[in-house]
Amino acid sequence: MTNFYFRAIASDGRLRTGTIHAETERFVAKELRRQGLTPVYVGSEPKKSFELKLPSFTGAKRKDVLFFTHELSTLLSAGVPVDRALSITLELTDRASFRVLVQDVLRVLKGGKSLADSLATHPEHFSELYVNMVRAGEAGGSLAVVFERLSEFERTRDDLRSYILSSMSYPILLMCVGIGSILVLMNFVVPRFASVFEQSRIEMPLPTKILLEGSKFMQSYGALLLTVLVVAALGLFSYVRTAGGRLWWDTLRLRIPVLGDALRKAETARFARAMGTLVSNSVPLVQSISIAGATLNNRRMSTSLEVVSVGVKRGEGIATPLRRSGQFPPLAAHLLMVGEETGRLDTMFGKMADIYDADTRTAIRRFTSLFEPLVILVMGVIVGTLILSILLAIVSMNDVAA
Repeated sequence: MTNFYFRAIASDGRLRTGTIHAETERFVAKELRRQGLTPVYVGSEPKKSFELKLPSFTGAKRKDVLFFTHELSTLLSAGVPVDRALSITLELTDRASFRVLVQDVLRVLKGGKSLADSLATHPEHFSELYVNMVRAGEAGGSLAVVFERLSEFERTRDDLRSYILSSMSYPILLMCVGIGSILVLMNFVVPRFASVFEQSRIEMPLPTKILLEGSKFMQSYGALLLTVLVVAALGLFSYVRTAGGRLWWDTLRLRIPVLGDALRKAETARFARAMGTLVSNSVPLVQSISIAGATLNNRRMSTSLEVVSVGVKRGEGIATPLRRSGQFPPLAAHLLMVGEETGRLDTMFGKMADIYDADTRTAIRRFTSLFEPLVILVMGVIVGTLILSILLAIVSMNDVAA
């Protein structure tokens, strides 16, 4: 009897992995089919080839999926069959590691599986939302339309993410330069003046004394302080990786003035975009909420969707439970209420996503417009105080010499 590793697709399209103690691989495959699973791989060792070859850089994955979705959307809209469209996309893919992935998807598809099940074998690239959208498109015979919507969804989400990163990069760089300048002054510039001041044996002004003592402290305990900060950062990082820590951290981020508002609107836009894409393809509302909630980065907001899902199951609609959750902007509930009254919930989700995309950009601009001058002001005051303290001591020395 041997432990055999397996990868299989469940009836809901999700990937299942694990081990089964059996005599032969054929027995394992038979047992998996008996359990309602479709075997993808059975072997005496874990299947590592694709996991090792695929890129781990999230940005690369995102761009690959965006390219893949756009190409399939174009080809399927032109009437090209699915297998032929995948073959063409395989030839057009530049990144070798992603080409391996597309080749594997094509292999599984030609083995008799649906496109959704083929994509589900690579959950690290294709999310549950993505797979369920494709499955809905296959069931409704509208695969080309689904990939067009997925392409728009991926492109819009990527544009918003890129805008946020580019907007925040300059303030963060500015802050790092300011902190670096202070460290250079305290560790290299001030000690040179300290020796001169000590040799003069004159009474130093109070700001200069504080500056010199601060410089000595950093030289004596700087390494220890840095170690403490690194350990504290690693401890915080480890805590945030836990369920309770992640919930605490995401709640804290939402309470940050100005920035918290921008994060809330960005998550609302992400949720609305995902819901609009799912609902427009006839995915059940409760299932859509679950899938869209999984796309959110903020655990506090995604957890609040459980209340929304329960309300939908009770027949309350989605607008009222969403307002009751208390985590989404008030306007979102009013927009969805109008969508429920008019019977155009899918369209309203799309408009809601556009509104909060624009609001997110405005909130980010407001935050950077406040944060940049604040960083400049604080760093200017600190550096100016350091220089002024040195100048006061030099002036005192000149007065004594005179």
